[in-house]
Amino acid sequence: MAVGDIGAQRNAGDLAALIARASADSQAEGRSMPPVERWDPPFCGDIDMEIRADGTWFYMGTPIGRAPLVRLFSTVLRKDEDGKTYLVTPVEKVGIRVEDAPFLAVEMAVEGGGADRVLSFRTNVGDVVAGGSDHALRFKIVGEQRQLKPYLHVRGRLEALLARPVMYELVELGEVVDLGGREMFAVRSGGVWFPIMPADELERLSA
Repeated sequence: MAVGDIGAQRNAGDLAALIARASADSQAEGRSMPPVERWDPPFCGDIDMEIRADGTWFYMGTPIGRAPLVRLFSTVLRKDEDGKTYLVTPVEKVGIRVEDAPFLAVEMAVEGGGADRVLSFRTNVGDVVAGGSDHALRFKIVGEQRQLKPYLHVRGRLEALLARPVMYELVELGEVVDLGGREMFAVRSGGVWFPIMPADELERLSA
C-alpha cells in the first residue's frame, strides 16, 4: 500500500505495526473473526484512515488497493457505544472515520419463497450474511429527493449499506402487508418482515 506521504514515516510505521498485530490476532487458533467485542484495550488516538460511502478504504488520503489488507482490517473493526468506529487489537484501539456504513453489500442471493425465503448478502470484504432475526434490514429515506437507503446488520454495531443495484433487486421483492395495523411496503427474509416504508408513501420513492 502506498501511504502517499514520505514525511509520515512514524504514521506508516505505526500502521505497519497495527497490520502485524491485526494479522496475528485474526490467525490465532485458526479464527477467521477475532473476538473484538470482548477486548478492552486502551484508546491510542485516531489514525488518518477513512471508509468512504462506496466502501473504499483510504489511508492518509490514498486508497488502500490491496483487498486482503482491507479484509484484514475489517476483521478487527468495531463500533462502540459512543458511535465511533475503531480498529481494535488486544493491546490498542485506534479511531477511524466512516462516511456512511463500514461495509457495502454488493450481491444478493434469494433462496426459497414465501415464509421460507432467505435473502443472503455478500459484502465488499467477503462476509456473507443472511437477513433475519439476527441480521436485521433497516431502511431510511434521506434528502430532498427522498432516496431510499437500506442497511443490513452484519455484526456487533456494524452495518452494510446495500449497493444501489442490490437495493433495486431487494425492492422488487417487496410486498404490501399489514404490520401492526398499518399497511406497509415490506420485504421478508428468514421469517421476518422488514418494513421499508408506509404503503401510501411508496409512489414518492425516488431512485
